Amino acid sequence: MLGIRWKITSEIRRLETELEALNIIFIKYHPRPNLVDALRRESILRSSVYSARIENIPARLDDPLIHRKQEVTNLVSAYSHIHSSRVPKKLSVKLIKKFHALALKQISPNAGSIRREPWAIFNSAGVAVYLAPAHYKLPDLMSDYVKFVLSLSEPGPVVAAIAQFVFEKIHPFADGNGRVGRLISGYLLNNSGFSLVGEFEKYLDDHKSEYYRILASNTDCTEFIEFILTSLIDISGNNLDTIRHVEISAEELKLSFRRREILSIIRDHPGCTFDFIHRRFAQVKSRTLHYDLEQLQKAGLVRKLGVSRGVVYVAVV
Repeated sequence: MLGIRWKITSEIRRLETELEALNIIFIKYHPRPNLVDALRRESILRSSVYSARIENIPARLDDPLIHRKQEVTNLVSAYSHIHSSRVPKKLSVKLIKKFHALALKQISPNAGSIRREPWAIFNSAGVAVYLAPAHYKLPDLMSDYVKFVLSLSEPGPVVAAIAQFVFEKIHPFADGNGRVGRLISGYLLNNSGFSLVGEFEKYLDDHKSEYYRILASNTDCTEFIEFILTSLIDISGNNLDTIRHVEISAEELKLSFRRREILSIIRDHPGCTFDFIHRRFAQVKSRTLHYDLEQLQKAGLVRKLGVSRGVVYVAVV
């Protein structure tokens, strides 16, 4: 399709084997359901933040206003939809439009709609580096794209990489193609049973220049497949280490990023005062921080010692 080609190299097979082994270990390890659910919730939020950063949408993991940022909120909704029981099990043009509608909600008036004008991708110098297929060809192209993806017989991670690469070349939307391409990839991974995989956008964000270079290079997606598989192995290994070696309580995994950071500060500085904690969160209101500390105490993670001005905080575990 579109002249896209690839070669299943020995390196790709090696990466496939390594990723499959990680997934088998995860399945056989049989982690507690509440632990997996909590990790997935965190992964969805992190995926959304890093996906936004890849697209140069300002967002920080420690930003207390993160949920007010429409772009990130939309991506949280879209990634949650991928893992929900409501999502169809078969890829379709309708589902891809749904991904776009979720990702561009209240951002673009064309959310969920295929573009109706010519489109090109420009570099920083304003030079067109890629001319996307003509808009009048898109209805047939998208239909062919879905048939093409469904016809692929390679393992799930390879299919996910190819599907993302080809989608980016079609560039069917006026905006948000990168976000939707990664959503499609995540959807296909989840469908193929790679439940350990999550937030591979972090790897993409850390290797952004390489990611865009490979994605925009030519019609050969071999290197892109290798890059995506490497990113999946990186994050899958990290997730498995968390599950196997870090005893995290269900209550701790439910914490917001700010509360987890507060807990980390208290662990690193046992006996710290409220003023000490407040200095680390100068932009957060005192009332909000007091509430955070109360919630940490209710969760059994933090204990308050002393009275009045002599109060200090210590971690329970």
